Amino acid sequence: MSEVKIKPLADRVLVEPQEAEQKTASGIIIPDTAKEKPQRGIVVAVGPGTKDEKMEVKAGDIVLYGKYAGTEISYNGKDYLIMRQSDILAII
Repeated sequence: MSEVKIKPLADRVLVEPQEAEQKTASGIIIPDTAKEKPQRGIVVAVGPGTKDEKMEVKAGDIVLYGKYAGTEISYNGKDYLIMRQSDILAII
């Protein structure tokens, strides 16, 4: 993880998406045109939460999120997603 100076507010989480799979379990290589958007990432930063919602995730957690969750942002040449904690489906 790199040093990021973005601090999410309230119940928001900053996630660095992991790369999409390059090949299937059986060894078939997936071309770039057929790759799906990754739905797994590493939490880089979390907000303080709200009075109604305690933050369950922490920096360094690997999480699964919905296909269309979050807002894509670029910072120092890297792509990130910023989303609400409720958009995260699971911690791996």
